[in-house]
Amino acid sequence: MNFSKYILFGLTVSLMVCCGQGKMETPKNAMDKFDSFQQKEKFIEDTAIFYPGISNSALRPTLTQKINLAADDFKTVANSGHATDKDYQDKIRIGLQRFADIYMDMDTEDRERVCLYFQELMDIVGLESSDGQLNKFLYGFDPIKK
Repeated sequence: MNFSKYILFGLTVSLMVCCGQGKMETPKNAMDKFDSFQQKEKFIEDTAIFYPGISNSALRPTLTQKINLAADDFKTVANSGHATDKDYQDKIRIGLQRFADIYMDMDTEDRERVCLYFQELMDIVGLESSDGQLNKFLYGFDPIKK
């Protein structure tokens, strides 16, 4: 009888450890950083990253809105209290899909800038990988996956 209790205890601990993998701790200042991110002017010239500014200024409000919606998505996940890498990666997928209707209107530098904005959001929460989604958005495929 005692042996079965040890097995049950061991299985319970194993299950708890396995289910906890991938769970991310949201940094305490994440919401402030999201707010700052959303308030800053986007798609303007940035010589630090050699970005000349948006190629078609008429697209700036639309692109800014789509990036800020992605920040809202990240905030929602962060506020859930049980965020995982996959949760954020799902929001990246959704966020990138929002650009489908204007993708062909964007030049390569603007697409790169979109990816850098997503990387900023990832940095806020400590997400290390987009699971290849940013590469696929920018290049049409993930050069890391063969």
